[in-house]
Amino acid sequence: MTSCCKSWVSQTGTQILFAFLLGVGFTTPFRQADSFVHGVYSVTLLLAAVATALFIAPVALHRTLFRLGRKGSLVQISSRLALAGLHLLLLALTGAVLLALDDPLGRPLAAILAAGVFLVLVALWVVLPMRIRAQHMS
Repeated sequence: MTSCCKSWVSQTGTQILFAFLLGVGFTTPFRQADSFVHGVYSVTLLLAAVATALFIAPVALHRTLFRLGRKGSLVQISSRLALAGLHLLLLALTGAVLLALDDPLGRPLAAILAAGVFLVLVALWVVLPMRIRAQHMS
């Protein structure tokens, strides 16, 4: 799978998460939720929105800078935007898990499980790539 296709997966997944979160705000159970849920929802929605923007930004850059001989800077900037999008997606997924599990499992267990998801994502998306990069650099 090319890096282009991998980017589409994260971009599409982020857009789906964002759309789901937009719908949650209009449900009756959400309206009856406490301020903690509303706060987590608001932060998670904003994280998903900005992650979506970061994943889509390279498309706008490419369209604007196409055939201007800026391929090197375009690739570098796009890579940084995608990495920032992944970091925000990591946080948005953690918030979404916390929101989804808060009511059925209770807040303490939901927080523990969301923290577990956070740690798994950090391990896979941050620690593992950094370890491989460090091995490659030495």
